[in-house]
Amino acid sequence: MSQAKKKRKPKFRRQEYFRYKKLGSGWRRPRGRHSKMRKGLGGKMISPSIGYGTDAKVRGMHPCGLEDVLVNNIYELDKIDKDTQAVRISRRIGKKKREMIEEKARSLELKVLN
Repeated sequence: MSQAKKKRKPKFRRQEYFRYKKLGSGWRRPRGRHSKMRKGLGGKMISPSIGYGTDAKVRGMHPCGLEDVLVNNIYELDKIDKDTQAVRISRRIGKKKREMIEEKARSLELKVLN
């Protein structure tokens, strides 16, 4: 399962983003009455649709191919499978406790993402 790769998706751009700098390129749904992009005519930019979705088996995975698991304390490291899961230490953890978690993860040969 760790060999599965995510599909590459095109950049979905806002209608006429190139025309006005203030718009930015972030996606917004085209809503104009006569909009060619809303109608999906050829030669216009593409819109997001259900066909661009990620496969269920790789959805939510980290790019390294492992599942992300949020860890808040040392005891949660024992429940992690090192072949299919990777550790992400919670941002609320302080320096002292974080070092303890990293040391334990190293001894268990777990991958730490942050």
